Amino acid sequence: MDYSILDFLGLLGSVGLFLYGMKVMSEGLQKVAGDRLRNILSAMTRNRFAGLLTGCLITALIQSSSASTVMVVSFVNAGLMSLSQSMAVIFGANVGTTFTAWIIALFGFKVNISSFVLPLIGLAAALLMMNKGRAKNIGEFIIGFAFLFMGLDMISTYVPDLQSNPEMFAYLRQYASMGIPSILIFTLVGLVVTAVIQSSAATFAITLIMCSKGWITFDLACALVLGSNIGTTITPLLASMSGNVAAKRASMGHLLFNLLGTLWCLCIFIPFANLNSWITEAIGQGDPNELYRFVNNLEITNPDLYNHLFDNSLPAGHDVLRRIAAMQMSVSFGLSMFHTTFNIVNVSIMIWLTNIYVKLVEWIVPSKNRDNEEFTLKFISGGLMNAAELNIAQAEKEISVYAERVGRMINMAQTLIHTKEKSEEYNTLLSRVEKYEDISDRMELEIAHYLNRCAEGRLSNEGKLRIAAMLNIISEIESIADSCLGIGKILNRKIEAGVDFNDEIYKNIDSMYVYVKEAMDMMISQLKDIENISGKSLIDSYNKEREINNFRNSLRSSNVANINEKHYEYQAGIYYMDIIGDLEKTGDYIINVVDTLRDTFHKATH
Repeated sequence: MDYSILDFLGLLGSVGLFLYGMKVMSEGLQKVAGDRLRNILSAMTRNRFAGLLTGCLITALIQSSSASTVMVVSFVNAGLMSLSQSMAVIFGANVGTTFTAWIIALFGFKVNISSFVLPLIGLAAALLMMNKGRAKNIGEFIIGFAFLFMGLDMISTYVPDLQSNPEMFAYLRQYASMGIPSILIFTLVGLVVTAVIQSSAATFAITLIMCSKGWITFDLACALVLGSNIGTTITPLLASMSGNVAAKRASMGHLLFNLLGTLWCLCIFIPFANLNSWITEAIGQGDPNELYRFVNNLEITNPDLYNHLFDNSLPAGHDVLRRIAAMQMSVSFGLSMFHTTFNIVNVSIMIWLTNIYVKLVEWIVPSKNRDNEEFTLKFISGGLMNAAELNIAQAEKEISVYAERVGRMINMAQTLIHTKEKSEEYNTLLSRVEKYEDISDRMELEIAHYLNRCAEGRLSNEGKLRIAAMLNIISEIESIADSCLGIGKILNRKIEAGVDFNDEIYKNIDSMYVYVKEAMDMMISQLKDIENISGKSLIDSYNKEREINNFRNSLRSSNVANINEKHYEYQAGIYYMDIIGDLEKTGDYIINVVDTLRDTFHKATH
């Protein structure tokens, strides 16, 4: 088998295309999703058993657990599905993948998703050229989906062709009679081979060839299939590399599910393999152990016939060929039975431990910091409770969390101003601000959607006024996030113009930030205890707003003098004032929230 450096570079490129497709698909999903897709997914995964059935059906339809699990990872990455919901769907995908094994065993064919890639790219290109934003977003999702599966298909093309070169595995024959160590060795081989060739179906075919040549027993063939269950998790792990913490946790949950399942199966491996052998024979498919005994006996008693058998020189219809074909069918049936029984038993045990799985995965893949870029609502769930006033209280808590998250953006924007231009750190931080602003938009929509649903219930006039006030508050908080992103846009224009700030400008901007951050902290404190807002805290907020305005006016006046005295260039003064103006607007949005709190909540409690 020839494998050149160009093949290896092709493999790297295929992985790159796969990861890029995952990124584009996930971003397209976030833009196009909205409440409709989120609600559909919530209905499909409303409990662990619904999620299990969803995963099973999707995988059975597309005949690829890797593909369905990658989609689940992308849903989690886009914030459309929670970690616990994804676990149930992943469990179901492992059962659904057994349908593929049965189809291959019984009919010998498999749906090839990659054949639809080019038509999908054609459709996506047409959508990307349309004027409507939603159509473009759908096109972006489709082209990401197409690239993902094109990359997946090309990975299979550029890895070493192990299936057509089974002689590479001939040396494993010497490890086939070591008892328990042999089982462990072949489980590891199944893991590695599947991870390399990205296809448990190809591993299944290689296993069948090794059985047919009399190299391994049915027990060891089962060990290879068992190892392939872990190896198939490499695809979603690759997909999660370009995702957020939640996506990494979902793919880790998939790995953990198969790993723990393999461990319990190894503890009772011999009886479990014998059970599947017995079931296969009991339903009239023959003894799957017979192929190994027949081929080995043929090699000893009639080596010439054995050699003719495997160099394909026997005439069609030869009695040995017919017997071999029947026994191969028995082995294929037995391996499918093993694969199915293992996954059904595994799911039957693990489905009750979903919550433990989630906690374990969160422990294994911790957040690097508390403000990681996950889109999650902490207090608001998909379904409304009957107690309307309690719903409003939950929304009040969520708004407080929302304000805290947006408050972090103010610190990010200030740090961005002091970060070296065009550096990797600058680009990373700017991307983070953009990500937070996107999350802010979606949180506003989610909270607003929840509040509108609350308003449909039976509420008092006071409750309706509170909801109207909260809708106004979240709109102002979202405007604060827009202002923070506005700082990044001003800095980009400054960089393009080749303008530099001096120490005096940086010092004044930082002084303005001190006022704005103090105002933001006051507002967040009021939102945290929204039912007990004191008159003093309101007065403090108004005083801080006056300080922000006065300082802005002072800087604006001194700016003209500084330019005339050539402290800095005229163009630097423009961008400097743009930033100061943006920060003053942030103060306006903050005081608008305080006004609403004063008019609705302070009045209601006093």
